Amino acid sequence: MYSLERRTSAIRSILSFQRFPGDDCALQPIFYETEFSMNQDDRPDDRQTELVSKSTLFKRYFRLDEYIVRHSLFAGGLSEPVNREIFERGHAAAVIPYDPKADAIVFIEQFRVGAFAADLHPWLIEFVAGIIDEGESPADVVRREAVEEAGCEISELVPVGKFLVSPGGSSETLSLFCGLVNSTTIGGIHGLREEGEDIRPFVLSFDDAHSLLQQSRITNLFTFAALQWLVLNREELRAKWQ
Repeated sequence: MYSLERRTSAIRSILSFQRFPGDDCALQPIFYETEFSMNQDDRPDDRQTELVSKSTLFKRYFRLDEYIVRHSLFAGGLSEPVNREIFERGHAAAVIPYDPKADAIVFIEQFRVGAFAADLHPWLIEFVAGIIDEGESPADVVRREAVEEAGCEISELVPVGKFLVSPGGSSETLSLFCGLVNSTTIGGIHGLREEGEDIRPFVLSFDDAHSLLQQSRITNLFTFAALQWLVLNREELRAKWQ
């Protein structure tokens, strides 16, 4: 059986990201390498993307950019120029706060206007998460946000991976961790008043959290997927942290 570290790295892609300095950088190729290949003959992945142009259509708290790109085709050669609008909202980090001694998980509940706009119940059950500010590492973010959102100190972190949130229309990535916590201190109402946050942390046993998962009562997708990761890796975490 793969170890926790090997299972985590096996699904992690290494992308050679390149930030373009401006709109005058036409036809710059980006090459990609991955830790595994789905090609039957296991050839290296030499597919490329060419940036024809990039411009900003809208900018306030969030930004909307227009990309025109060409990319490698499965049949060979390059595509015609493709126009896509990309929503830029920064990059995020999140943590699964897990208490192996109590076999319990810390969640938060807060109002989400996106759920309201989608006609879903707008108070969502989530894991702690936050946007990565300039100069911060993802690990710094989850430690800070755990205190701000749940009054929770993280003793140790295990990296899970870095994932695209909605790659069809956004560049946002989520760096996910699992964090060792003491769930017995959780309570109260948290969040930054100046940011309009009103956050209730609460604790569920692993079995109760698993039931929420099986009943599809968690509608935040990253929380749903992160909890599934914990289901797969719980025993190894308990052995590591106890």
